[in-house]
Amino acid sequence: MMNVPGIIICLLILFSTVNAQAQIQSLQQLQDSIPVLVEDSTLLQATDSVSINAKDSKQETGKQDSVLTKKDKLPVEITSDKFFAPSYMFSPSPRKAVIYSALFPGLGQIYNRKYWKLPILYGGVAGLTYAITWNNGYYQYYLGGYKDIMDDDPATNRWHSMLPYGQDPETANIQQITSVLQRQKDRYRYYRDLSIIITFGVYLITIIDAYVDAQLFDFNMSPDLSMRMTPVIIREERGNKLGSSSYGLQWSFNF
Repeated sequence: MMNVPGIIICLLILFSTVNAQAQIQSLQQLQDSIPVLVEDSTLLQATDSVSINAKDSKQETGKQDSVLTKKDKLPVEITSDKFFAPSYMFSPSPRKAVIYSALFPGLGQIYNRKYWKLPILYGGVAGLTYAITWNNGYYQYYLGGYKDIMDDDPATNRWHSMLPYGQDPETANIQQITSVLQRQKDRYRYYRDLSIIITFGVYLITIIDAYVDAQLFDFNMSPDLSMRMTPVIIREERGNKLGSSSYGLQWSFNF
């Protein structure tokens, strides 16, 4: 049998163990219930699944209904240069605008969301396309007649239909008809080539316009933009004396 002092010692050990465990549990509960404050940080209230470790201030998953969490920085505005980005975050890239406009005329304007320019652009392209086709048709018409009259082949006589009304091919002045056909074919070829050059110029203008629009997309025009005109007196200095004076106007621009 165990003696009385041994029983007392065992009871004391058991009591101290139970008391230590109770203190540890109460300390953990106290730590879980106290919000952790971090210096130089903004505290926001979160709900339903966030807790904070008291040792290293890291966020952990928990079951508390509402705790304070740390937010070190304010939200940063995010922009995107993607083609289908929302309008509130869209900021076009000049490089992409040039590439899109070079691939297909007007695509750069669509990328920059300048839709009002499309009718002007495609209207001009349609008119220039018609001018190229119309002038090229007449050029080919008079070129065929000029070739037929110059080859001295009786079987090729398309120039007969180009004679003025009432003239006979047998009695017509061949030299005069040849000169007229040459002038007409050169005239229509000139306007055809000019229309092609203008079309290429419009193509380059669309690329430049798309680049400038993308560069100035976020440009803030100040409401103080104004021009002021005031009279001034300009005096000519000659040594220690004042020379003659002249009067004029001074223009000043505020940006």
